[in-house]
Amino acid sequence: QVQLVESGGGLVQPGGSLRLSCTASRIIFSIYAMGWYRQAPGKQRELVAIMSTSSVTNYADSVKGRFTISRDNAKNTVYLQMNSLKPEDTAVYYCNAHLTGSTKDYWGQGTQVTVSS
Repeated sequence: QVQLVESGGGLVQPGGSLRLSCTASRIIFSIYAMGWYRQAPGKQRELVAIMSTSSVTNYADSVKGRFTISRDNAKNTVYLQMNSLKPEDTAVYYCNAHLTGSTKDYWGQGTQVTVSS
């Protein structure tokens, strides 16, 4: 059974930083595009950042310049460094692994990020 386990969420003040991690098991991590999504209360899940197998990245406009996605294929882990956090970044953040051209698509259980003073 494929598992994606997120960690690193929590409560942070506006302007602060957090680093999310997602470690995958039982997949060939290096061949999967890895992404971070988020879902705020009452809103649809939205893409935050994604990194292809060749390390090409794409970000939501709302996080460009503040968030950075990275991956360590040796550790089967993808990261999301979040800086200059705003209250509107408050959401449950989900890790996603997608094998391009296939139906193989996996999600983590989510980690809560709350930005509040």
